[in-house]
Amino acid sequence: MALHLLKLCVGPASIAELEARIAQTRADALAQARDPAPAHVTRMVPTRLSEILGGGSIYWVIKGTLACRQTIAAIAPFTGADGIGRCRLVLDPVVVPVSPRPCRPFQGWRYLKADDAPADLDAATADGLAQMPDALRRELASLGLI
Repeated sequence: MALHLLKLCVGPASIAELEARIAQTRADALAQARDPAPAHVTRMVPTRLSEILGGGSIYWVIKGTLACRQTIAAIAPFTGADGIGRCRLVLDPVVVPVSPRPCRPFQGWRYLKADDAPADLDAATADGLAQMPDALRRELASLGLI
């Protein structure tokens, strides 16, 4: 069973803004002949690598709501130019909205068990959550209605 990471998404205020940032970063990388794969660099290397790489994702908390995820394709520890060890989480460029749920702020990242991960939203979702704007989903989740 896969293990996931939970991380605050700093900067974007919605899933659409996160997707736009990913698209711009990819375009910039392609223009500079660099690897266009989206990546997130973190200071700590997850100790449970094999569990995460077995189908794990990074779940993004946007404006206090666990809102979406990206599949983790690779985890690459490296040492920066300053001599400090870091870790590059290579991500799938596709952002998958998930059933929203409130999440308090925290530092760094947390492990998220597969059983505790929210379900993906898709266009075929009967209750229409996937078609709702992010702000409305966040508001309904904060009220405990979804």
